Amino acid sequence: MSDSTDLKKAGLKATLPRLKILSILEEPRARHMTAEDVYKALLDMGEEVGLATVYRVLTQFESAGLVIRHNFEGGRSVFEINQGGHHDHVVCVECGEVFEFYDPAIEERQRRVAEALGFHVDSHSLYMYGTCLGMKREGKCSKKGTPGTGVS
Repeated sequence: MSDSTDLKKAGLKATLPRLKILSILEEPRARHMTAEDVYKALLDMGEEVGLATVYRVLTQFESAGLVIRHNFEGGRSVFEINQGGHHDHVVCVECGEVFEFYDPAIEERQRRVAEALGFHVDSHSLYMYGTCLGMKREGKCSKKGTPGTGVS
């Protein structure tokens, strides 16, 4: 499916800035990007799109359900394409990398806790903060950009 079809299905007009931003977010290595990351990627591509436009488009994408915004500690917001599947995040407080994971045992435990409290969960998110092994051992993230790790 093309980016313009994705935008039209979301009720958004396929403008050039929207198409460019969506294509950046859909890159496999671009799992979790700040608005500033997207802006820098556009500049690297030679695109003249302002930072305010990037923020506006990302907010429109979030409202349309195309992206998910995560607000990590320290006021850092990152955006990722909404692929429909649930996963949780581990954030390295040293290098800032975001690692994804899914653990059925954690999901089941959360379901049981909610059930015991008589609570129906519509959605949830789990963010864990720590230091990745690369930063701890070598002072640099050894996993950054590694395919298949879920690392942004």
